[in-house]
Amino acid sequence: MPNRLIHEYSPYLLQHAHNPVDWFAYGEEAFAKARLDNKPMIFSIGYSSCHWCHVMEHESFEDEEIAALMNEHFVCVKVDREERPDVDHLYMDAVQMLHGNGGWPLNCFALPDGRPFWGGTYFRPGQWKDLLTNISRLYQSQYSDLLSQAEEVSSGIAGHNLISQSADAVIIMQDDLNFMFYRLEQSFDKVNGGMTGFPKFPMPVILEFLLKYYQGFGYQPALEHVLLTLRKIAMGGICDQVGGGFARYSVDNVWKVPHFEKMLYDNAQLVGLYADAFKITKDEFFKEITERTLEFIRLEMTAAESVFFSALDADSEGEEGLFYTWTCQEFEETLGPYGKLLAEYFGVGSEGEWENERNILLRPMDESLFAQRHFLSAEELRLLLNHSLSLLNEARSKRIRPALDDKMLVSWNAMMIKAYSNAYSA
Repeated sequence: MPNRLIHEYSPYLLQHAHNPVDWFAYGEEAFAKARLDNKPMIFSIGYSSCHWCHVMEHESFEDEEIAALMNEHFVCVKVDREERPDVDHLYMDAVQMLHGNGGWPLNCFALPDGRPFWGGTYFRPGQWKDLLTNISRLYQSQYSDLLSQAEEVSSGIAGHNLISQSADAVIIMQDDLNFMFYRLEQSFDKVNGGMTGFPKFPMPVILEFLLKYYQGFGYQPALEHVLLTLRKIAMGGICDQVGGGFARYSVDNVWKVPHFEKMLYDNAQLVGLYADAFKITKDEFFKEITERTLEFIRLEMTAAESVFFSALDADSEGEEGLFYTWTCQEFEETLGPYGKLLAEYFGVGSEGEWENERNILLRPMDESLFAQRHFLSAEELRLLLNHSLSLLNEARSKRIRPALDDKMLVSWNAMMIKAYSNAYSA
């Protein structure tokens, strides 16, 4: 039997419409039920292309025993963070205050009026079951403690979100910008681009600041770091080497292993950056990446009405990255006589090795070096790559595709329109 979410439009909510959990969508019906039954609330927040959201759904929300615990002791609310960014923002602030970090899936416990008192991100089934039992017990026996915690968290969130506006005009001086650059520079990964550590996100807003800083003051290291980062991203597994487009982030510090979901807002911002990099450098590499990303957007993320969809899932057939990865045998059989040569180009069987004998395609070496090593002209290599990518795309098109989140969000569409404008200008 489907639950209430069967009447929703969000692909993420519809994914949970057949869970045994008695989910509510966010709204007055859920709050009225919590007040009437005097039960704490669970706000479980995610989005359709989130890998760990799928994992927790399969492990916990599809489990009859866990669902019975949730239904008996809580009013359970499912939220699509892309559909309700305001709700996500509130409960993300709460979890970040409690733990210093956050992420999705976001699972937050609250009083019947919605004030949060505890939460976290992904929980393993045993952890989740214990947490449900303990919070239900505390709600019955130590309600005043939870009330105090909720008041403290709510007060902290209110203070955190207050921005005092000066009566005077605020003028940002060059010294302020220099200081901002200096602080960022301390965290530059000068080998792999981006910021040090992992997981590694492209952080396009930071890269855009660095480009503007270079354009304003001509400081070459700022430009060099942007170009290094964009080049490394485009040559890594975070970039779909076959179909174009970028995943959200890589789990390592070398841009190799992504969580394979592709988001419209990431690709929109990166298109703008690659176009700007081409404007500044006239390097054809950045032009090629811009064009390939826009071709991916045209083919896979654009509706018949010429507006843009939100995201592509990381999983297909219940397995993360299955659509995008290759065994050595699949790769070489697809490319025939060129298989071994192109395996070296894309790191298949070497740098691209991942798990379950599958490979993430990436570009371990510069094209000119590869061409030189194999006595190919630039034109010969380009023709070979175009032919090979055509064969790989054809083979991949026969696989079961990742699910599409076909929501059309105004803000993300605006970002993509801006990206097209940047690309046209470049």
